[in-house]
Amino acid sequence: MLELVNLHARVVPEDGPAREILKGVSLNVPKGEVHAVMGPNGSGKSTLSYVLTGRDGYEVTAGTAKYEGEDLLALLPEARAAKGVFLSFQYPLEIAGVPVMTFVRAAMNAQHEARGEKEISAPEFLKKARETAALLKIDPEMLKRPLNVGFSGGEKKRLEVYQMLMLQPRFMILDETDSGLDIDALKVVADGVNALRGPDRAMLVITHYQRLLDYIKPDRVHVLSGGRIIKSGGPELAHRLEREGYDGVMGEKA
Repeated sequence: MLELVNLHARVVPEDGPAREILKGVSLNVPKGEVHAVMGPNGSGKSTLSYVLTGRDGYEVTAGTAKYEGEDLLALLPEARAAKGVFLSFQYPLEIAGVPVMTFVRAAMNAQHEARGEKEISAPEFLKKARETAALLKIDPEMLKRPLNVGFSGGEKKRLEVYQMLMLQPRFMILDETDSGLDIDALKVVADGVNALRGPDRAMLVITHYQRLLDYIKPDRVHVLSGGRIIKSGGPELAHRLEREGYDGVMGEKA
């Protein structure tokens, strides 16, 4: 579903020189699979998520990224979203004055329009919104508040998964979704994520810690260090990292 070959990318700040972050990432995530990317701070994990979703300030300098056989890098960010690529942010943005419900319905209808589908009706939207909120144990009053304004870290992460369940994307990138979650919130969020697993979807889970992978079971685990994947393996690799830290695999070849 997603195939990266020798992907190089750099961050291009508004002031200061560009800096290469990804230095030859190759990765294949088939349909129906969940792959985890683990690595120390500064290894390029968040940069990878930003490049795949088309965030400004990042430039691909070499390599390819194919999404279902199509050149992902040639698509605008909104086109990638319309084709089902979704990013759950590590640090979700706040939008003052825009209620959660208004934002989510606008996003759903924008994607429907891009795919040539009719808008979702108000009754249909409200029914789905309430059902999804109940699944994630979200207070309906929270959905009336401005997007992420005054929300705790856990509330923001839960709301990211809420948006994902409402939009029903086909390729999901979770950038440290476990950050700031207590164990109860982690279980709720993981249940929401697991509800989207299926044969026609795939997922890239970016995390520092193995604990998230106790609840979202990966098919493959990749270790990213210095802008490259240096090791890949099954779920047992995450347990090894938990026991030994990253030092134990840094010198090994992928």
